[in-house]
Amino acid sequence: MGEFVRLLNALLMLALPLALGVFLAARLHVGWRLFAVGAATFIASQVAHIPFNGWVLAPALQAAGLASAEDGLPLLLLGLAYGLSAGIFEEGARYLAYRFWIKDARRWREAVMVGAGHGGTEAIILGALAFYAFLQLVALRDTDPASVVPPEYLDLARTQIETYWAAPWYEALAGAMERILALCVQIGLAVLVLQAFTRRNLLWLAGAIGGHALVDAMAVVGSVRGWSIYAIEGLVAAAALLSLAAILALKPRGGEAPAGTATPAPALAGLSGREESLTDLPLERLDDSRYTG
Repeated sequence: MGEFVRLLNALLMLALPLALGVFLAARLHVGWRLFAVGAATFIASQVAHIPFNGWVLAPALQAAGLASAEDGLPLLLLGLAYGLSAGIFEEGARYLAYRFWIKDARRWREAVMVGAGHGGTEAIILGALAFYAFLQLVALRDTDPASVVPPEYLDLARTQIETYWAAPWYEALAGAMERILALCVQIGLAVLVLQAFTRRNLLWLAGAIGGHALVDAMAVVGSVRGWSIYAIEGLVAAAALLSLAAILALKPRGGEAPAGTATPAPALAGLSGREESLTDLPLERLDDSRYTG
């Protein structure tokens, strides 16, 4: 049972994002290209984000005396610094993708697929790491760690092995549950960033960065403070519910036509006295007529 649920946890992290992509492609009539774009934005953001944290942010926090913060305002500032770093790089990458790569993706449904690709790729990578860790710990379960672990890390390795196998089955599945919640958050953030284009207001991008920063800051503070997994996941669940609310609130009333589908347009009275259809209007006027926020 113990090995099964731990293997199941890794497999769910790998499979759920792909299953979500299949569902969204069929349900929303969007292509896998957008899922791939979302995947690329996550990978590109981490290529820049991880070195920045290691080479710039961590030394700056060390110099400011915040790197070892364990409580109070210093810990909050530490969490916000790492959260803001994640928000800027990930939401910035998403913004640049909308701006320069997928200029035609301006529908709610397309943003949902982009977010699924972004969060789904994160889940797949973490799932692969969980699967690798599972294989390693299965191999070490009946092996003396002293034969494969350097002496200076022996006590730590034994503690990690014991903790891994001692966790109850529901905690062993926490990784998969967290990825489900994180997918909700990532899709919500992708929809928020899209509003910066459809509503022509960069405050939506700032809101996405701020929301991302708060979620990550909570995780940092909770980890440092030693909060239980239930407390941390409860906060992530709250963020996921808020994200779902935002996704539904920003969904256009009356639905959207699939990409490439012509929509019959009503006639509009022109200033010259003749009637012109929506398809006769210039592109910039079409945009102005569609979004009023």
